[in-house]
Amino acid sequence: MAPAWEAQELQQEADAVPLSNPTDDVPFKSKVTVVGSGNWGSVASKLIASNTLRLTSFHDEVRMWVYEETLPSGEKLTDVINRTNENVKYLPGIKLGKNVVADPDLVNAVRDANMLVFVTPHQFMEGICRRLVGKIREDVEAISLIKGMEVKMEGPCMISTLISDQLGLNCCVLMGANIANEIAVEKFSEATVGYRENREIAEKWVQLFSTPYFIVTAVQDVEGVELCGTLKNVVAIAAGFVDGLEMGNNTKAAIMRIGLREMKAFSKLLFSSVKDSTFFESCGVADLITTCLGGRNRKVAEAFAKNGGKRSFDELEAEMLQGQKLQGVSTAREVYEVLSHRGWLELFPLFATVHEICIGHLLPSAIVEHSERKPKFSLLELEGSA
Repeated sequence: MAPAWEAQELQQEADAVPLSNPTDDVPFKSKVTVVGSGNWGSVASKLIASNTLRLTSFHDEVRMWVYEETLPSGEKLTDVINRTNENVKYLPGIKLGKNVVADPDLVNAVRDANMLVFVTPHQFMEGICRRLVGKIREDVEAISLIKGMEVKMEGPCMISTLISDQLGLNCCVLMGANIANEIAVEKFSEATVGYRENREIAEKWVQLFSTPYFIVTAVQDVEGVELCGTLKNVVAIAAGFVDGLEMGNNTKAAIMRIGLREMKAFSKLLFSSVKDSTFFESCGVADLITTCLGGRNRKVAEAFAKNGGKRSFDELEAEMLQGQKLQGVSTAREVYEVLSHRGWLELFPLFATVHEICIGHLLPSAIVEHSERKPKFSLLELEGSA
């Protein structure tokens, strides 16, 4: 396998297209900043840092913006990361790479970068983008690893669109069956890069993230890839309810199938350009499976159901996730707002029921009772026309 990988890497370098015009004397090198330093942000930094050291088209150093925290020891998190080369709070026991530099100053972290990797909880992105307006290079390319959406008066806004609109740049996405702790210890995984028009930029991102244990492919479907990564967290909440109530594997498989059906229908109703084939990429069915089997949304939803819905998700999140954030609960609320506003609630019984359970309007057992309702499939067949 090693010779084939080395040959692939050499070909990638030969085919790499710089994001700016090089001078005659000094070849242009892309510089990367990771905006975010949680569990997945730290793993992304590790992946990227291993490649910037190997590939001559990148600067060695990878900046990682860290939301500063004081640890129980009294030390600043950034100081500990830079001293130990380890994110002791969100990814303990894993070396990030000596070329990863933690920076608590957001503007300083992005100042020289022409490739920005966004990987923070989606509810913080609007504020982060506001802080970056006018502070980044004109030739910047971005990629979002963020699951979620913003719901505005005019309708739902994907995070990649939010980044593009607020910062005036092109933004790809990367999603997939990616439980961060497994990738951190280099277990085999896959991911999908979604891009709009520029295949060369997509391949640059593929090059930056790919390793022998992390295989990345590109598809021309930003909205499809991003919605898969977003909506699967809602289905994972449903799967957690099933686990907490000990309903068994058959029930869980049924909920996952219904969830995938609703993911596809919702995506195509919002964006007629979404491709059916995207749901068979890593970002689609594979991500849904792994998140419903082992993700944090499933885990906390299981605890919620075991407690009969008597302990809030906020309480359970604080107790169980050591500062990490759930995405499924907030995404379920955002999806519900879209469904309610557009009169689609009856079309998506699983999505609607997850939110109503999360806010205490229904008991966890309703996940099966209400998801059994037959949606109006005659309307779902009009996916591409809405």
